[in-house]
Amino acid sequence: MRRFGTLSFGHYGPLGGGRQLTAGDSMRQAIDLAQGMDDLGANGIYFRVHHFARQQSSPMPLLAAIAATTERIEMGTGVIDMRYENPLYLAEEAAAVDLISEGRLALGVSRGSPETVVRGYEAFGYTGAEDVRGADLAREHFDLFLRAIDGEGLADGDPNSPFGGVSGRARVEPQSPGLRSRVWWGAGTRETAEWAGRTGVNLMSSTLLTEADGRPFDILQAEQLDAFRAAWREAGHAGEPRTSVSRSIFPIVTAEDAMYFGRSGEGDGIGYIDGFRSTFGKTYAAEPDVLVEQLLQDAAVMSADTLMLTIPSQLGVEFNLRLVESFSTHVAPALGWQSTRG
Repeated sequence: MRRFGTLSFGHYGPLGGGRQLTAGDSMRQAIDLAQGMDDLGANGIYFRVHHFARQQSSPMPLLAAIAATTERIEMGTGVIDMRYENPLYLAEEAAAVDLISEGRLALGVSRGSPETVVRGYEAFGYTGAEDVRGADLAREHFDLFLRAIDGEGLADGDPNSPFGGVSGRARVEPQSPGLRSRVWWGAGTRETAEWAGRTGVNLMSSTLLTEADGRPFDILQAEQLDAFRAAWREAGHAGEPRTSVSRSIFPIVTAEDAMYFGRSGEGDGIGYIDGFRSTFGKTYAAEPDVLVEQLLQDAAVMSADTLMLTIPSQLGVEFNLRLVESFSTHVAPALGWQSTRG
């Protein structure tokens, strides 16, 4: 494990006791958290994206603000639902954030997760999917997005335009060199991971897989990562792709930690998502030395180069910075991590 960061679901709304976390609170706290994590030497801060829900839904303004107010930390998504996206507009936005951050964007995209609404992407104007879950629409949008960031001409230039006409095909602007190498696909199956490897993008693997054959989650996920890398090599892509996995990990170092997470440790879960029998990764909650032993035995954590900690963002910036500091001080170095502060 060479890098670690946090993955926030970005929930806001009633917190109980008369408290209310607004959308504005959620975004401002995310910026503050990113600045604090940058100071601590963590590698990345990533955000889930959901529509028709009280969560982050339009991440680019937030990522741009983080890019402009931090120095080292990578910022990104895990993941943007491509069914909802205008591919060319996303290409322009992603390039702009990547340029502002000087190449620190990690743009995670995929078909997206189950929604709170029925075919919500159709309300955004994206219709025509033949697959009941819109997977074909997501792949179609993603293909056009990749063509756009690769600089392909996508519209006929007008040589008679009064604004500096061009001949031939025009590309979208801006273009950010190397952005393609900072694009990730979020995969929930081995088949999709292999497709991502053949396509030549990085891999994000979450805390669930739509597979269940009785074996532990980490073993299934490690095999997914291996299949992705094999497909990458077989396709002839240069270099080594990046891989990330997500985990719920809570070092217990204070009485408050014990109060919140002391009974959170649990085994893998089995359930159904999108109609598929699926395996859900377990929660790790223990004293740091126990966590180190457990995580060293987690095959996928040891295989991936990046670990994303799912954090309880509703507990506030101070709490989550302490969580990150505890992990970076007491756990991460034993897993092979080194701070960005050198």
